Amino acid sequence: MGKKYRVVSLFAGCGGLDLGFINAGYKVVWANDFFPEAVQTYKHNISDHIVLGDIKAIPSTDIPDDIDIVLGGFPCQGFSIANIKRSMKDERNFLYKEFLRVIKDKKPKFFVGENVKGILSMQKGKVIEMIANDFRAIGYEVDYKVLKASDFGVPQQRERVFIIGNKLGLKNPYPKATHKENDPLLKPATTVEDVAAHLATVRTRDKPFKIKGKTILNHVARTNVADTFWGRKNPVDQFDICDYLKEWRTKSGWSTKRVDEHFGYAHTAGHWFRKDNGSGSIPNPSDWWELKKIMEFDDKYDKAVTELELKTIQFEQSLRINNWDRPSDTITATGPEIHPNKKRRMSVRECAIIQTFPDEFEFFGSLGNMYKQIGNAVPVKLAELVANGIKKELNAHEKNLKKEKLEILEAKVS
Repeated sequence: MGKKYRVVSLFAGCGGLDLGFINAGYKVVWANDFFPEAVQTYKHNISDHIVLGDIKAIPSTDIPDDIDIVLGGFPCQGFSIANIKRSMKDERNFLYKEFLRVIKDKKPKFFVGENVKGILSMQKGKVIEMIANDFRAIGYEVDYKVLKASDFGVPQQRERVFIIGNKLGLKNPYPKATHKENDPLLKPATTVEDVAAHLATVRTRDKPFKIKGKTILNHVARTNVADTFWGRKNPVDQFDICDYLKEWRTKSGWSTKRVDEHFGYAHTAGHWFRKDNGSGSIPNPSDWWELKKIMEFDDKYDKAVTELELKTIQFEQSLRINNWDRPSDTITATGPEIHPNKKRRMSVRECAIIQTFPDEFEFFGSLGNMYKQIGNAVPVKLAELVANGIKKELNAHEKNLKKEKLEILEAKVS
């Protein structure tokens, strides 16, 4: 069977990365997360070795010694290119320092960090190099690489950066692609239909149920899907509206801060007067009439902004429909895309299947919390492949050490 390498996991969430390493034959001896529902899910499915709490408040002495691997999918909100406020000043960006602190204190043979692809472009690549250099400074050979989950049989086009380091002078292994769309040299990509077709016509429900003797858990979903919406009847140019409102705001003497306070918005109202970076927005009809009352602008755009009509949603022209005969788009923490049947969102179970969690893995918490746990996780299958590569390196290293010891003993005897 070989040695069971000991693992510590930080920012473990519901355990996707950990489960992959467990499936590869590792022993996770300690884990941590501060999201209560994720910890509950982890404990139910994996083990009670997970500790609920802020890693910044947990001293290294509370974490087991003699560790071979440290895992850490450190929070990515501050790094993501989807977050317009991302900045090196965002304190969430520096939670990797806690990851660094534990690795420095526990001195594992390998570590694996995972983060969003956007970390590579942050500050024109300075952030990822800063992180890599921090780990090099404590004695680790460090590499980082984007892995696309669908290249490894995962039915999802998720791209994430895997940072791997070791202090043994070994190669940092990355799995090689095995699947690809339209590549005759590799296996065909796994599609959503391949893995989730059995639930496509099954109604969602809160309680477990069986299909052909197989228990189905967490087949619950948001149903906020409609074929129609109220949209503006007349064409309107967003930039023209922004310029128009900005002119009248200046005339009235109202600051954007005052407008926000008047409407009870944090920052939204300020965007009515901006068109830089395409960030401007057009007020809804009720806000428009209130603006007109306080700024006393003319009737130029009243009709264009406030006359609405019922329109049909063109699903196919948006990114809101999940793929069916291809790998899924990225399963996110903020909520799933619409199911191809257009009657509901993808269910918690379908999202879990796409993230390659086993069928018996049960999630806990509110519907939004369960979606968040799954969206934040590493696909289990991809984690297992990464784990297998590291295990191969470690096994070869152990074998070489034994060989060297044997040669030394034989030399002494002779």
